[in-house]
Amino acid sequence: MADLNYTTPPNRPATAENPAGRPDDPIWDLIELLFFAYRDFVSDPDDALAKFAFGRAHHRVLHFVNRNPGMKVADLLVILKITKQSLGRVLKQLVDQGYIVQKEGANDRRQRLLYATPKGEALAMKLAGLQTARISRALSELGPAAHEQARRFLIAMIDTDGRDGVLQSIARADQARKPKP
Repeated sequence: MADLNYTTPPNRPATAENPAGRPDDPIWDLIELLFFAYRDFVSDPDDALAKFAFGRAHHRVLHFVNRNPGMKVADLLVILKITKQSLGRVLKQLVDQGYIVQKEGANDRRQRLLYATPKGEALAMKLAGLQTARISRALSELGPAAHEQARRFLIAMIDTDGRDGVLQSIARADQARKPKP
């Protein structure tokens, strides 16, 4: 095992952005608040999913398939950053229980395209509703510009090389969900 050598940087004056006063000090309050916020953000869907013996992986798969009807399995693997084996187990359960269907591609029969069934869409929308209620409560405490500020913060948290792809994916899903005139 390698030795880790760490030297403590010199003390710097505390600021609002760095209350500890040193540039390399962890931002403990925000780190921990993100952990607790995530814990509570997923707790409502976790409780609903437990009734089906599903977990967070099922939630993520169902969320992205519902938002992106006809998405390729390969694209889902990229989004979730999980192994094919991990996705395979979760996807099999969702397919076997009638929440997702797989169809072969029209131009390439090797492609597996994923669609939420009406049952899958209903569950995905129930879970999104639970999370929307929590987000809406939080934003209402922060004032009228809170949504845009939260959005900008979350975008900034995404690795810079992945931001454009994430924003394009969200925009495509939003556009696909708009009612046709």
